[in-house]
Amino acid sequence: MRNPPDLQTARALYEANEEKFALFEEALIFSNARFNLTAITRHEEVLYKHFLDSLAGEGYFPQGAKAIEVGSGAGFPSVPLMIVRPDLEFTLVESTGKKCAFLNEIKEKLGLRAEIFCARAEELGKDMRFREKFDVCCARAVAPLGPLAEYCLPFVREGGLFVAYKGAKEEAKRAISLLGAREEGSFAYELPEGYGRRTLQLFTKIAKTPPKYPRGNGAERRAPLS
Repeated sequence: MRNPPDLQTARALYEANEEKFALFEEALIFSNARFNLTAITRHEEVLYKHFLDSLAGEGYFPQGAKAIEVGSGAGFPSVPLMIVRPDLEFTLVESTGKKCAFLNEIKEKLGLRAEIFCARAEELGKDMRFREKFDVCCARAVAPLGPLAEYCLPFVREGGLFVAYKGAKEEAKRAISLLGAREEGSFAYELPEGYGRRTLQLFTKIAKTPPKYPRGNGAERRAPLS
């Protein structure tokens, strides 16, 4: 059984790397007007809703993990995780060109171990260079759990982990089973200063994902497996 998120550890990791987080926040706010990256711009909100929430899942990434993030947006949770865990190697998947440009800028500014692919997850999930090649796949604020699982689980190797950052726990038992995984745990936690209740849902890959998934052409959202 895995341990629940430890926000005290998350805060300590943030404070130990505060200079890099300040550079990230400065770039985020500066680029937000051009790229529409986030509605959260006040420092306290960025700290709790973006940085600490991202770091809540840090303990689920094994040492030296090869990780992939689906729907990276402005880089949450991947960039905070790479700031505090330079052992992690991330592939970031984002379909919007302006957001990909921002991610490349942050990669260079902070010296992150990341590759950015401006592509759709349902396309890369069929590509054998990426399919079932990763120890961990994570995503935050991308889609309901059923479609999200279909985007993410094809990337995860057998024995690897899918980490879904959610507001509240969601059910997608049929999707999880069809895609070759089982639920490992679900952990609710409260962000500090009343900034909201969050949930991390963990799924272990126990079998190969059938070749027909992800289906593509919008089927993941239009006719979800859950």
